[in-house]
Amino acid sequence: MRLPTPAALLPVLRRTPLGGGAREKVLLELDLGRGVAESPPGSPLEALRALHTPLLRSLVEQLGKAAADPDVVGLIATLGETPLTLAQSAELRTAVAAFRGAGKATLAWSPTFGELGPGNTGYHLAAAFEEIWLQPSGAVGLVGFAGEATFLRGALDKLGIQPQLSQRYEYKTAADQLMREEMSDPHREMLTRLIESTTETLVADVAADRGLTQEAVRAVLADAPLRAADAHERGLVDVLGYRDQAYGVMRNRAGSTEPTLRYVERHGAGRLDALLGPMSRLPGHKPVIGLIQATGPITLGRGDGGSPLSGSSVGSDTLTAALRAAGRDEHVKAVVLRIDSPGGSYIASDVIRREIQVLRESGTPVVASMASVAASGGYFIAMPCDTVLASPGTITGSIGVLAGKNVLRDGLSRLGIVRETLAGAPRAAMFSSNLPFDEDEWAVLDAWLDDVYADFTAKAAADRGMDVEELRTLAKGRVWSGADAHRHGLVDTLGGLDQAVDEACRLARVERRKVEVRGIPRHRPLQGLFPRESSEAVEATVWGGSGITRTPLPGLSVGEGPALWRRLLPELGALWGTPYAGVLSLPPVRLPGLLPGA
Repeated sequence: MRLPTPAALLPVLRRTPLGGGAREKVLLELDLGRGVAESPPGSPLEALRALHTPLLRSLVEQLGKAAADPDVVGLIATLGETPLTLAQSAELRTAVAAFRGAGKATLAWSPTFGELGPGNTGYHLAAAFEEIWLQPSGAVGLVGFAGEATFLRGALDKLGIQPQLSQRYEYKTAADQLMREEMSDPHREMLTRLIESTTETLVADVAADRGLTQEAVRAVLADAPLRAADAHERGLVDVLGYRDQAYGVMRNRAGSTEPTLRYVERHGAGRLDALLGPMSRLPGHKPVIGLIQATGPITLGRGDGGSPLSGSSVGSDTLTAALRAAGRDEHVKAVVLRIDSPGGSYIASDVIRREIQVLRESGTPVVASMASVAASGGYFIAMPCDTVLASPGTITGSIGVLAGKNVLRDGLSRLGIVRETLAGAPRAAMFSSNLPFDEDEWAVLDAWLDDVYADFTAKAAADRGMDVEELRTLAKGRVWSGADAHRHGLVDTLGGLDQAVDEACRLARVERRKVEVRGIPRHRPLQGLFPRESSEAVEATVWGGSGITRTPLPGLSVGEGPALWRRLLPELGALWGTPYAGVLSLPPVRLPGLLPGA
């Protein structure tokens, strides 16, 4: 016989991780003030940088579980200045819609959707909720998306720096940043269509959720940012009110004046997890869908963040070891490769592609799930998978290549610096930033770029089952939205990580409700402090260090290109563009709300 729990002990038991026996009404909270993370931290310092930032897949998973939990009475989101991308918002919207479909109450409250600035993705997510509340002093910055590109040629000319770059082809516009003083026609065409496509997604989703016509939403885009009262009058928000009022309404709907508030990502944690975190979870005996993360620039080796404070990178050795580990595990029935990468090294990308093919040939299906960005090298590692999924707002494609150098000799001479270069063989100093390419060296560079581009497009055509000439009309370095990539056959279907897991289950012929989704490798940030046993080890190393020593030589770090670009004044790389990754990198462009950190 189970004795009733004294009412006075309920508040204590609810906050005691090892307590039990008290049934409680739970009101879930979704707080995205710090955004979301794509993958768990790989080092102790990275864990500190990402402290209290929820994992996107954890939020989606726990919302799915909460939809079927009778103790969960509703979901309230506090959005604020939410640093989400459109692709991340789309995945959360799908999870919120499923939660609503289970008959649960949902409410999104925000002090503002942009304060005299863009609030596109925050409002895009809010529109999926049953009600939207806005602080009376707030605004709705539903202004649509915009892009920016910076051109440095004029400044480089004044500094005496001579860029010598070549690219394949006209849409691979990273070289334009250094070679041109203004946007080229192909660059403008590509960026314009990318902005149009993502804005179309935003308009269609908001119109459907709010019961408005697309024409009415586009009229809002033309007039925004709107004051709270105007937004309410035009049907963009349901109630003007403050946080305490919104929470009071949700408590009343819960049928309890004191429902337990719990963050979405914490609701799914067990009692022991609450004390020890996810490291306490033990592998089960269910069939496994392995989840392998590919987050950050793609590099050779085990990854090179360059600094303990830098973000993640995709090391070819690390990722291929994870793929091999999945193939050896008899419980792993399929793999989902989650890609959030602007690309990088061509050779590293090809290493990863081959390992995916080997895994598929062994009988393990592999599904690619594109997150916010899977471009150039990020697309290269997606294309050999059995099925490729993207969000409509994913930035992908960029099937092209770029290489070259900056000649610094004249710039240094203006400062009174003279550097002499001696070479022991005809091409030993080919990539020296002190000497321009001669005709022979240009021919070598152009032949190499032609070979890489031909290889990239031939493999993409083979992997996608397309005629190579048809594929090349979609390549040329052009960046596409996920929606347009799907329309042109570069990806198979539109959907997020949850849909990718469904597809993996279908290919593996296992029931979704009977599988365990397990990260490979299991993330243990402290594991990197210890040496690896062999090249097959899948544990993350400290800060992703490759163990390769690079000799510093003069150069300029701006966007992508050969390693010499990053030798001189590396701080400018962070100011002028993304850090160097390799010749299969996304061109540097600023797309707020579409690319992470833009």
